[in-house]
Amino acid sequence: FYEELVSHGILKPLTAPVEGMVVREGSCNYVAPQGISSVVKYYLKQSGADVSYEQHVTHISLRDGRWEVSRKAGPPEQFDVVILTMPVPQILQLQGDIVNIINESQKQQLESVRYSSRYALGLFYEAGTGLGVPWAARYVADNPCIRFISVDNKKRNIESPEVGPSVVVHTTVTSGREHLDSDPAEVQQIILGHLQRIVPSLPKPSSIKCQKWRYSQVTEAVPNCPGQMILHTQPLLICGGDGFTRSNFDGCIESALSLAEAVKPHL
Repeated sequence: FYEELVSHGILKPLTAPVEGMVVREGSCNYVAPQGISSVVKYYLKQSGADVSYEQHVTHISLRDGRWEVSRKAGPPEQFDVVILTMPVPQILQLQGDIVNIINESQKQQLESVRYSSRYALGLFYEAGTGLGVPWAARYVADNPCIRFISVDNKKRNIESPEVGPSVVVHTTVTSGREHLDSDPAEVQQIILGHLQRIVPSLPKPSSIKCQKWRYSQVTEAVPNCPGQMILHTQPLLICGGDGFTRSNFDGCIESALSLAEAVKPHL
């Protein structure tokens, strides 16, 4: 998978300096120059799938041997196979027959999955702005609010005089949990205050975006990390994703392969 993505320029080995990164022996780190969504877009294009975005699924029910999937807007649709890869707590929030289809043992396993929550802050600058920091990214060990700061274009090795630099800041898990239901504007000010103390040289950005990740990374996956879980066989209803393995690219690939093997007999 890595070789293929590298050969198409979707991934590149990480060469930029990252301060405070724990380097595991034998591991290799990569960056996605066009953002991590480029990996997803690459595979969707390969698949030839017809993708509908912005569809908020609310109910899954059995109708005449097929799955009827309801969404917030638009009429329900029917499917022969349904694969769920959203965060595990959102699977448990779905309504309809799925509520009774998930058996007690599965429900307990799904309820045991835990995620960290955090905020990400994006600071965007005009082209030609100098940020004056020696690193491309930095892990912060001694701040109660900020865990990671990245000069994103530098980290991705795509610096250009035409494109303005951007800085991405991730909060600590503790801070994310504390402010999970706070007003994002208030959280933004708290993060900016800490950032000012850590990197006082940063100029004023031309725009800022604050993003909440309620489900950031899996801290406790489904026990024994099976990669997927079959909720119903005929018709097939199956769930997977990093909640069934771990939150990195390898974990996602592992779950995808496991899902593909389980779905194949139903095609």
